[in-house]
Amino acid sequence: MNRFSVTVFCGSSPGVDSTYAQAAQALGQGLGTHGMKLVFGGGNVGLMGITAGAALEAGGEVTGIIPDFLRRREVEFHGLTELIVTDSMHTRKRRLFALADAFIVMPGGLGTFDETIEILTWKQLGQHDKPIILVDILGWAQPFVAMVEQTIERGFARDSVRDLFELVPDVPAALARLEALRETVTA
Repeated sequence: MNRFSVTVFCGSSPGVDSTYAQAAQALGQGLGTHGMKLVFGGGNVGLMGITAGAALEAGGEVTGIIPDFLRRREVEFHGLTELIVTDSMHTRKRRLFALADAFIVMPGGLGTFDETIEILTWKQLGQHDKPIILVDILGWAQPFVAMVEQTIERGFARDSVRDLFELVPDVPAALARLEALRETVTA
């Protein structure tokens, strides 16, 4: 039986508030405890490293995908279930997409925004119908949601863009949603 795989986009920095790290820890632990496979960017830094470490500690299966040029810069995570090294960021994103049954977006910076916008665009263009869940830790996702609303209001996107993603307030809500999604995928 294939495991339900969750690709997580999140920061390579921990952020300024310890709540972000605590949320990353809880997400990783929850994925591992619930038997969901974590797929992530492969770095042992910031929220991504915290999430992966917690998933492994909870007995989870973790696949990291990292471009060769970032192996030293992001300090690749050693001891993963699987580490895939790609030739470019584009190849990395394609692999992150291909291995996912669902996407979780946690707080992060420009890389997280890049990955999120691309996966939303692919969904808008009908290239996939995988769930995309934004976790609004400390209101982190509110500016992103406001940007989407502005694009709709100014006529650059249809109202249906709101349906491309879900917004949840915290990690317990994200894990509950993933559990419900897993039931529909594995049924």
